[in-house]
Amino acid sequence: MGKVFMDQTFQYELNKGNKLFIPYIMAGDGGIGGFINTLKQLEEAGATAIEVGIPFSDPVADGPTIQKAGKRALKKGITLTQILDELVLRREEISIPLVFMTYINPVYKFGIDRFFNRCEEAGVDGLIIPDLPAEHLDLISAPAEKHGIAIIQLATLTSSRERISELAELTEGFLYAVTINGTTGARNDVNKQIGAHLQVLKEYSNVPVLAGFGISTPEHVKEMTEECDGVVVGSRIIDLLQENRISEIKELIDAAKANTMQKN
Repeated sequence: MGKVFMDQTFQYELNKGNKLFIPYIMAGDGGIGGFINTLKQLEEAGATAIEVGIPFSDPVADGPTIQKAGKRALKKGITLTQILDELVLRREEISIPLVFMTYINPVYKFGIDRFFNRCEEAGVDGLIIPDLPAEHLDLISAPAEKHGIAIIQLATLTSSRERISELAELTEGFLYAVTINGTTGARNDVNKQIGAHLQVLKEYSNVPVLAGFGISTPEHVKEMTEECDGVVVGSRIIDLLQENRISEIKELIDAAKANTMQKN
């Protein structure tokens, strides 16, 4: 487990000619009892890895769909401790990488060293903290390194080349390309200027570049994976899970693979 496992998993898929697909879920949306089963459903649908959101009361990077999912989980009393405990017990049932998406406040409150120790026990392979700027990575870098957990950086459309170079140097696992100026959420159209942005990120990054935010259809997935190594899809996945439309989730995931197959 850990960042080595993530690197190996991603490289294996890319070597096969597949693009990477990471669905996002809110842990405990629907109750802690269904958490592992949701992970298993997504793995069976063909996900490369899964991004697991930790419910938080002030999710600054999240759009309405993910905010509502977080509120539903919080109403059910879901805690970071519960999520970690569940993974410690049942992580072996999932055979793909797991990436936590959280904010620095819950990590700090939990205790930084304790958090990373528990993450290793729970089989967490990577971590995204959108409100922790690169300049403050020293808050978590030592325990993250000690426990082998990848710290994933986000590059935005407004990031300068100098900033992109810094982020590409720091990121582990993958470089998360934010494809819109704003919060997460499904959208009808993909930003037409994103291709050039993704090409710049690919130029600087030594790890896979994955596009996220606003991707909601198989067409979006195909379009994005023409320019990068894969996608992260959140709001649309949450909506489809709510309605138990697993076949449509599989269509999204298959679009990443079909895109490459059509080109060969």
